[in-house]
Amino acid sequence: MRPMLGRTVAVTAAVLTVVLGIQAGAQAAPTPGSPGIGDVYYPEYGNGGYDVGHYDIRLRYYPDTDRLTGTTTILATATQDLSAVNLDFALATQSVRVNNRAATFTRQSDHELVVTPARPITKGSQVTIVVQYDDIPSQVVASGFTSWNRTADGALAVNEPEIAWWWYPSNDHPTDKASFDVSVLVPDGVEVISNGTPTRWAQQALVDWDRWSWRQERPQATYLTFLAIGDFDTYRDTSADGSPIVTAYNTRLDATTAAAARASVERSDEIIDWAAGKFGPYAFTARGGVVTGINDQGFALETQTRPVYDGVSFTRGSNNSLVVHELAHQWFGDSVALGQWKDIWLNEGFASYAQWLWSEDQNEGTADEIADYVYSVAHPASDPFWQVLPGDPGPARLFHNAVYDRGALTVHHLRKLVGDEDFFAILAAWTSTNRDGDGTTPEFQALAEKISGVDLDGFLQTWLYTPGRPDLGISTLSVPSEPKSWHLIEAAGQQAHRH
Repeated sequence: MRPMLGRTVAVTAAVLTVVLGIQAGAQAAPTPGSPGIGDVYYPEYGNGGYDVGHYDIRLRYYPDTDRLTGTTTILATATQDLSAVNLDFALATQSVRVNNRAATFTRQSDHELVVTPARPITKGSQVTIVVQYDDIPSQVVASGFTSWNRTADGALAVNEPEIAWWWYPSNDHPTDKASFDVSVLVPDGVEVISNGTPTRWAQQALVDWDRWSWRQERPQATYLTFLAIGDFDTYRDTSADGSPIVTAYNTRLDATTAAAARASVERSDEIIDWAAGKFGPYAFTARGGVVTGINDQGFALETQTRPVYDGVSFTRGSNNSLVVHELAHQWFGDSVALGQWKDIWLNEGFASYAQWLWSEDQNEGTADEIADYVYSVAHPASDPFWQVLPGDPGPARLFHNAVYDRGALTVHHLRKLVGDEDFFAILAAWTSTNRDGDGTTPEFQALAEKISGVDLDGFLQTWLYTPGRPDLGISTLSVPSEPKSWHLIEAAGQQAHRH
């Protein structure tokens, strides 16, 4: 609500100042929100001064030219008095309105849009920002690259950590999650798959044009919001809890690759239920997966509720382990997001370790056997792999193998040091305490120490922050400072969300 100051109130205040001798303090003028949210790796990503609650994204896409037109409405709350706000966005912008009034806008950089509203925004007030745009995303370069991927039959908006810039304006950092409505108009015969629950399935809106609409009710990070536009064989089902299951396979896949992809991704519902038994309840209300054409993107990504896999991942047969990895991210990375991008091991180390747990349960190799192979064979002591620090890899090595494999080794040896009972209690407490929020490595350490009663400084320093292969013969585990007790576990699980 905006404060209202009528003439009578103003006069009364002036009289009181004179009669009572009150010194009227100068009110601080509104200032622009910061162009970054404070990430140590990406200081210009995200923005300060507001918190987004919801994105409404309405698009029209022309596959023959890759033209994208759109209107995105952002509902936010001001966290300070604002004279201007920044949006992370790279496409050509036609107009911006803030709280029903036309706003001016300028480019601060190729992915930073500065918006000046007609009236200042007061702290705590609700803010509505409407941005209209029109561009060819595959031709837009920001920070030296483009993340929008035009394919033979459509396009993919799938990448990490940058993708939103090329299709909707946002506060682009995992710590500012929001709910989403995504609605896309495409020519007949073209499909649009996104996150969450379908609310409009190929409904004709114009002659030869259909509208597809998706809703994500749970808080979602901007980079986990995706579009897959093209020609897909799509399957719909319902899980035991009533959640919609949507899986889609690009029709350009050859028959054997498509079969291997289906043999993997169609097990997603089963794998989610298995993971819930390890990590705690599944946080979302939809399930599924999307498989693109071979080498359409070259990687898989844990897009929330519906991971996207490149078809190349299934050219040698089924790949259930990859599906486990991306679905484990629904807990580690999606429901519990990163507080800082340097904490990426909290995503990739735990998702990789989930693959080891699945292997153990499927009798395809125990976690001990896999850990021994990774430590001794895959990465001998002379391997430069051991010089990369998973707890602080640096932006250039954010997705280095060490973040995944050494991160998983860290998780495995934590399990061995604290024991299975405490280990799985830590995982359950971490995912429940930070559900729909985010977390950092120091916060994880504090929770693990509270539950186990063990000082983990030396252990985590060795595995996450020290170059070289850790010596398994030297214990880095300190003696518990006090006996463990179950009330500590219960208190950890009930700790209030920080974000």
